[in-house]
Amino acid sequence: MTGVHGDRDARVITVLVADDHPLVRTGLAGLLGATADVSVVGQASSGEEAVALARELRPDVVLMDLSMPGISGVEATRRVHADATASAVVVLTSLHDPERVRAALDAGAVGYLLKDADPQTVLDGVRAAAAGGVPLDPRAARALLPEPGGRASTMRVEPTGTATVEPGDTATVEPTRTAAIEPRGEVPAMTEREREVLGLLAEGLPNKQIGVRLGIRERTVKAHVGAVFRRIGVQDRTSAALWARDHRGGY
Repeated sequence: MTGVHGDRDARVITVLVADDHPLVRTGLAGLLGATADVSVVGQASSGEEAVALARELRPDVVLMDLSMPGISGVEATRRVHADATASAVVVLTSLHDPERVRAALDAGAVGYLLKDADPQTVLDGVRAAAAGGVPLDPRAARALLPEPGGRASTMRVEPTGTATVEPGDTATVEPTRTAAIEPRGEVPAMTEREREVLGLLAEGLPNKQIGVRLGIRERTVKAHVGAVFRRIGVQDRTSAALWARDHRGGY
């Protein structure tokens, strides 16, 4: 268990890295510590150590692996969240099956990233979480969606809603939001372009890839995404994707 104390610069995001593999911890600490706005204040090799250091150091963000000795990353996340330390827990793991994704978010994780993500995505995820956003890998988002033809179940995520974060496109989901999708009797009218954007959202594509697919600028995609959110009454990308799956062929 290692920790670093000192005066905090309000402009610096403090991070605790929890992973049982020394090489991963060292690599993450090096990646995050090389940026001017992020400081790694502690490293933990188990769930118990992560909880203890989170209580002691109160970092802005905890990067939490799921598979660790002792208590699991999910249980450690639950305890950190229950302590009300104000630390935002972002899961960083190689696992993205639906059960683990839901368990981590239900335990209080504000984000879910995968270890094969590029370094910039991890950095953007840390920054987004510290700012109150919800960094969620598109593959983790897809794990929350029902199978085609199946009914979308109500999804509850605490303490934030869910959204996809891509480099240069930070999520801005309000804290303490519950994302819930229920079937609706009426389907709002949408333009052809909005239907195309919604369909690609349902596939888990970020704005940049949607723009490439449709041959339009990323800022134009953002405008269409906002219009789609307003039309179907949702406020984040995962909720929009769930809505699209629940209304497949009807919009």
